[in-house]
Amino acid sequence: MFEKIAIYPGTFDPVTNGHIHIVRRAVKIFDKVIIAVANDNYKATIFTARERVSLLHECFKDEPKVEIDIFSGLVADYSEEKKATAMIRGLRAISDFEYEMQMAAMNKTLNPDLETVFLMTDAKYSFISSSIIKKVACLGGDITTLVPDVVAKVLEEKYQKEAKYYGE
Repeated sequence: MFEKIAIYPGTFDPVTNGHIHIVRRAVKIFDKVIIAVANDNYKATIFTARERVSLLHECFKDEPKVEIDIFSGLVADYSEEKKATAMIRGLRAISDFEYEMQMAAMNKTLNPDLETVFLMTDAKYSFISSSIIKKVACLGGDITTLVPDVVAKVLEEKYQKEAKYYGE
């Protein structure tokens, strides 16, 4: 039987409740969802790819339909290697759509067999991004309702350690 495999690529630095929400919805549609953590990216990350994978494993330890992996290079090539027929992309606001549409078109050009599936996040997560989470956590703000508990703990420890290092 044909297995429906989707990939959900991103940096996940860090994983947020918005990401978790998208994955939970995707596993209802697909037989397997591969969370593909980008090893090389254009964003400044605070966690290594292995640390991000570890956090994701903790978040999805009870979900047998979720696989977590690190990838390098083009998502279109990676999806072909993994025999994925769909790529999941979460949309928070209309401002995400233009960029995501361009990426979907490019990926379709590179891998004609790859479909992009857009899932709108729940309204309560529509303002959350990993970048905003990092900024708030760095300044000591409460992020506990916006990220999984394990992520909140690791971020708090990371920023406390940095504050001590810089003599604060």
